[in-house]
Amino acid sequence: MVAELREKTGAGLLDCKKALDEAKGNMEEAETILRKKGVASAAKKAGRSTSDGLIEAYIHVGGKVGVMVEINCETDFVAKTDDFKTFCRDICLQIAAANPSYVRREEVPEAELAKERDIAAAQLAGKPAAAIQKIVEGKLEKYYSQVCLLDQPFVKNPDKTIKDILTEKVAKLGENMQIRRFVRYQLGA
Repeated sequence: MVAELREKTGAGLLDCKKALDEAKGNMEEAETILRKKGVASAAKKAGRSTSDGLIEAYIHVGGKVGVMVEINCETDFVAKTDDFKTFCRDICLQIAAANPSYVRREEVPEAELAKERDIAAAQLAGKPAAAIQKIVEGKLEKYYSQVCLLDQPFVKNPDKTIKDILTEKVAKLGENMQIRRFVRYQLGA
């Protein structure tokens, strides 16, 4: 069972054994325990410097869309792993398919957010003020998931966001990782 859990999660042998012991042999519960542990360990690593990594490029079939992305990690050892390279390719595919404008929420200009708030509020004229505020915030969340890479649903698994996938990779590879920047080119745009 330990080997099976290790294969599914990529976690270490000892971590898998502890999780199975804690879950009293329940495989699904052990996976949940490891995922929670992974998110916690990823949060601890968030402040660590990421000075290595890769620049990955992708040209979509037909040559009409191209993407370059810089993803950083702590060491060249991790940057050379197949897991890291696959993650970089997946992020390129995500950018090509979903066309985000920013990596993270903090990069969205305040003027752009104000404009989106005004548009959403104008659509709700005549509703109570408290309801308008909640609905506007909900519409902003949807806007973030359209324009911010980390908030977008992953094209290969829409149940997870890119931020979730990044957190899982940090936990699995044991190093802080950061999607630094990207450029997306589209023919004629």
